[in-house]
Amino acid sequence: MKPHKLKISGLQSFRAEQEIDFDHLSGRGMFGIFGPTGSGKSTILDAVTLALYGRVGRARSGKQGIINEGESSAAVSFSFSIGAGVERKTYCVERKYRTRDHLSVNSTLSRLVELHPAGETVLADQESAVTAKVEEILGITLDDFVRAVVLPQALRKMTPPLAG
Repeated sequence: MKPHKLKISGLQSFRAEQEIDFDHLSGRGMFGIFGPTGSGKSTILDAVTLALYGRVGRARSGKQGIINEGESSAAVSFSFSIGAGVERKTYCVERKYRTRDHLSVNSTLSRLVELHPAGETVLADQESAVTAKVEEILGITLDDFVRAVVLPQALRKMTPPLAG
C-alpha cells in the first residue's frame, strides 16, 4: 500500500482540518514524523487506521473518546494505491463521525471509492461493507495492520538507543 493523502479533522489532537500529502513527503525517499509529546504523531496513525478499518486500536471499543473534546464531529479521508504499473489501483476511503457526549461515537458517513482518470466508482458505502472491502483490497485485517504498522512505531518509542 502506498499512501497518497490523509485529511483529518476533529480527531484527538486535530481540531481544524489538516492535510498530509504523502506523495510530497516521500518525494526524496523515506520521511519521518517528528514532534513533541502530544503534537499528534500517533493521531496520524490513528487516522489512517480509522479511515481503513473504522476503528482506532488504542480507543475503548475502537471509537470511544476519539473526537476532540472541543468538537462534536470528526472526519478522516485517506487515499492510497495498491499494485504497480498498469495493475495499480487508487482508492479513497472517507469516514465521518458524530458524538453528543464524547463517549459514544456514531458513524455518519462511510465510503470507499476507486479513483479513475475519468472519475470514481463507489465500491462500498456502509460502515461494515467499507471495512470488509478494505480488508479484501489490502489483504490484511485491523489486527494485522496494527501489528505490522502501528505496533512497530510504539516499540521504537520504548526501545532505548544502543550504547556506543
